[in-house]
Amino acid sequence: MGNIGTWELILILLVAVIVIGPSKLPDAARSLGKAVGEFRRATAGVKKEFEEAILLDAPAKTKSKSESVKEEIVVEESAPENNSGNE
Repeated sequence: MGNIGTWELILILLVAVIVIGPSKLPDAARSLGKAVGEFRRATAGVKKEFEEAILLDAPAKTKSKSESVKEEIVVEESAPENNSGNE
């Protein structure tokens, strides 16, 4: 939760009681908890989608690199050697 100390937490709760009121504080805390949970689920979903996209994209990049290396090897092997006898 970060580096919130005891006194900071007490100050935050005191301000919340003054601003919201003691009767509405439990409802506000419940709503805040639901919002935080929903935010965490949403960020976890986005993170999962990014990881899946990276994992699906990685083999394609590897394949394209290996194909380009293979093409270079084929080109070098098929190129005729220059043996004109002037050595």
